Amino acid sequence: MNLPIDALQRAANEARGLAMDAVHVCSSGHLGLPLGCAEIGAVLFGHTLNYDPLEPRWLNRDRFVLSAGHGSMFLYGWLHLAGYKQVGIDQVKAFRAAGSHTPGHPESFETEGVECTTGPLGQGVANAVGIALSQKMAAARFNTAAHTIFDNHVICLAGDGCLQEGVSAEASSYAGHNHLDNLILIYDSNGVTLDAMANASQSEDAGKRYEAYGWHVQTVDGHDFVAVEAALNKARETKGKPHLIVAKTLIGKGIPEVAGTSKAHGEGGAKFIDAARKALGLPETEHFYVSAETHAFFAAHRAELAKAHAAWKVTFDAWQAANPALAHLLQDGVSKKTPSEHELLAAIPKFAADSKIATRKAGSDVLQPVAQAIPLAVSGSADLYGSTLNYINGAKDVTPADFNGRNIRYGIREHGMAAIMNGIAYDGIFHASGATFLVFADYARPSIRIAALSKLPVVYIFTHDSVGVGEDGPTHQPVETVSGLRVIPNLHVMRPGDPEETAGAFASAFARKDGPTLLALSRQALPLLNEISVETRREGTLHGAYIAQRETGTLHTILMASGSELQHVVAAAKTLGEGVRVVSVPCMEIFNAQPAAYKETVLPASVRRRVAIEAGVKDAWFRYVGLDGIVIGLERFGFSAPGNYVMEKLGITAQAVVDAVKALK
Repeated sequence: MNLPIDALQRAANEARGLAMDAVHVCSSGHLGLPLGCAEIGAVLFGHTLNYDPLEPRWLNRDRFVLSAGHGSMFLYGWLHLAGYKQVGIDQVKAFRAAGSHTPGHPESFETEGVECTTGPLGQGVANAVGIALSQKMAAARFNTAAHTIFDNHVICLAGDGCLQEGVSAEASSYAGHNHLDNLILIYDSNGVTLDAMANASQSEDAGKRYEAYGWHVQTVDGHDFVAVEAALNKARETKGKPHLIVAKTLIGKGIPEVAGTSKAHGEGGAKFIDAARKALGLPETEHFYVSAETHAFFAAHRAELAKAHAAWKVTFDAWQAANPALAHLLQDGVSKKTPSEHELLAAIPKFAADSKIATRKAGSDVLQPVAQAIPLAVSGSADLYGSTLNYINGAKDVTPADFNGRNIRYGIREHGMAAIMNGIAYDGIFHASGATFLVFADYARPSIRIAALSKLPVVYIFTHDSVGVGEDGPTHQPVETVSGLRVIPNLHVMRPGDPEETAGAFASAFARKDGPTLLALSRQALPLLNEISVETRREGTLHGAYIAQRETGTLHTILMASGSELQHVVAAAKTLGEGVRVVSVPCMEIFNAQPAAYKETVLPASVRRRVAIEAGVKDAWFRYVGLDGIVIGLERFGFSAPGNYVMEKLGITAQAVVDAVKALK
């Protein structure tokens, strides 16, 4: 079909006008990308993308990801023109206003048509890789010889900032190695960054870098409708490699006073918009203008898109009738239907009473029945399966030749792994989990934060959780990491104290629907705490904290711990005798969300003699011990020696608990 260039140019200029007016009204935002990429937006939303504004989540839509999220008015403008109901003209006018569906950076949970929460640069590139991977895995599982229900593309628009960030390099390398040919990355190559011209901070040839990753690369004039469409068509047709389209653009195009300079990146051009709007042929007195011709053009385009969607539905209905089991499985994935916490616990065998294993090993044992109960759960690792022990036994690896596996080898790319996991979760079919050593959570932290913000149900199986790591020394011994993660809102950080608590932690993590969970598991073996019943440990873990051992006589002292230190408070209680309660706190966030009555039952306010112990920094525990209590923890890094020796020398022992209780008033 021939390109309707006149209609696309009109739409591009009107999209520029919407961006200018929105940024001018709120005196905040970024004009450079919306103006510089307007022709690209017109080709995508007015001609090439396969989408349906009336059903924003239909399964076989093309996914568009704006990685350069600061240019959010690009996306909002095109979603408005395309006809997404949630982005009416009132929402465009309310850009960046409180309560609007057009926040400063795109948020997937806020706005229909926004596939990913983007803002931190590079995240969207990695998210797009994750979506493309998810779609490859979906096609491998659900397409049949008779019916193809997944054959779409993921198109991502990114700028220099996105490509400079390391997370995009990690994810792009992964995409090239795995031949994700359903992925198209459009690089808005305008030669400008926020502070200066791009050559002040970069001199590489991005195209050659991506060719080295194994990508197919094209370079086009980003303002040439025909060239942009031809590049997109060639990318769709070329198999075996992901695709980079280097689009040479003029940042801030349409405002001559700042176009092509770093001043165009933000709102620097807003004061010139009256003349700019006039030069674009927009009415001088009517702001937020969209012509009747453009409305009619997109109405006609929506009708064509609806026909394509309807044709796909015929295929989908036939597939569904022919493959009821597959259809049921797919529906479970899309609706995030998983067994409940208690159903998962029932599927996990109890551990032998004489077990003494690391919680990472217990996690491996627990993962197998959990994976069986959730067939669309996938488990990846940053080149550490042999240590994190989170391989799904009996399942294959995901490879370029076979995307039907369940084990994803991310390579040594922790941040890329976490952001790709977010992309899998955004796509909404598979239940993503991934693993590395806990100390490397800081490499993944920005993506973990976004997962928490976006309420993505991903699971981090992070092992080697304390100075108990031992001989690897302080570079690999987390000290501040657990407490540092606990401050992220909506992230559940679970540190189980023995194998049965590990069962409860996995059940909680994989049943969760409204956010991510991080499982902090030990390298060293821990005893099975048979003094506490299996049911108490499992059920108690689901509440975040629980009475592990109830006091005899009148309660006067409460001992608290998480993880590997739970054994120490159990031992200390035996020495201390009557009136001492042991409380296990595997997850502070879950416990904090419990009803006040339950929290009072576990930690009665009248009992102020309290001691907590954890092999990490102390800060988080003062919430529970108060000003009168004592926290036994660390205020230094560890050192290289056997783990038990390190723990003892740093005072993480049962005797330290006993001594602390005796020191209380």
